[in-house]
Amino acid sequence: MSLSLQSPLSSALSSKSSSLQKGGGGGRLRLLSGPLSSNAIFLKLHNPSFPQIRASSLDAGASTELDAVSSFSEIVPDTVVFDDFQKFPPTAATVSSSLLLGICSLPDTIFRSAVDTALADSGCSGLENDALRLSCFANKALVNVGGDLSKMVPGRVSTEVDARLAYDTHGIIRKVHDLLKLYNEIDVPHERLLFKIPSTWQGIEASRLLESEGIQTHLTFVYSFAQAAAAAQAGASVIQIFVGRLRDWSRNHSDDPEIEAALKRGEDPGLALATKAYNYIHKYGYKSKLMAAAVRNKQDLFSLLGVDYIIAPLKVLQSLKESITTPDEKYSFVRRLSSHSAVAYSFSEEELIKWDQLSLASAMGPASVELLAAGLDGYVNQAKRIEELFAKIWPPPNV
Repeated sequence: MSLSLQSPLSSALSSKSSSLQKGGGGGRLRLLSGPLSSNAIFLKLHNPSFPQIRASSLDAGASTELDAVSSFSEIVPDTVVFDDFQKFPPTAATVSSSLLLGICSLPDTIFRSAVDTALADSGCSGLENDALRLSCFANKALVNVGGDLSKMVPGRVSTEVDARLAYDTHGIIRKVHDLLKLYNEIDVPHERLLFKIPSTWQGIEASRLLESEGIQTHLTFVYSFAQAAAAAQAGASVIQIFVGRLRDWSRNHSDDPEIEAALKRGEDPGLALATKAYNYIHKYGYKSKLMAAAVRNKQDLFSLLGVDYIIAPLKVLQSLKESITTPDEKYSFVRRLSSHSAVAYSFSEEELIKWDQLSLASAMGPASVELLAAGLDGYVNQAKRIEELFAKIWPPPNV
């Protein structure tokens, strides 16, 4: 039995505390990385099962660093390449335009039939407007693949919302309702679903309205405290911060007040933002779970222990798995983030405001503005590419 899986920046979601982890078992897989990497999963097997990330058997009393850190945070594999399914199995997934592009480039994947079925949908093909027809095909393909994934992973499936709607609150809500209706038609329960929305003000407002309906949202492209606080106030189920991307930006740019303040304190700007956002969420009782992505090394991970989710690359996971710890070892792992640390954290009056569109725009510095724009450009490009591809291959053969 073999499996191919691709699972980059904001891929798997799972949390013991939010009942995302439900399964056990074994198998084999191959995880793929590359230019299409965007929270995507490619599978080539039937009846997979997904054990929790843990190290292999060790001598009595010994454990690995991976075991140790997994007791503090839910550790999720990022884009990786390996063959032992037992090592770092996926617990949940994201379905996106990037994933659809990958599926179409791999005709032997079991998801290809889900895409072909979408392209054969009579409701979509009957639409006379080309743009509406292609959008309908994309929606159907996302949901068909998401439905298949929901049967293969124990946790939630996050469905990417078209980034071209990032500045249209009502457009985002309509799109989520459309996707949810399609998921209802294939009997995927609401509690198994997240909808991944960019953290523009309009996206945050859409998240607030959707969460009020009981629809779970996953806000991404968070690069500033203002975005994180506004997302928490909106009640987003998951808030995703890209730690390493902020660090990369700070090495080549300046004049961002939030980043400059962190550097003056001797702190890494990405880790500082994740810490501050976590403490804000937990100190003031917001329901959101925080996801730290773009974690680049073990020290990043150790500095984030206690955060709800940590997305870690293979090189970090492999190093943790190969590092053995024993009960008498002097080195001990420390929970960096907790409800106790949150209570002790101090916020300024300016940070404790009720965030609105104007205050958010005023507080977002060059880093968050540029990184958000770059992320949106990438997602928009992928959405256009999949529609262009569908226009070329529709109608599909052998359906």
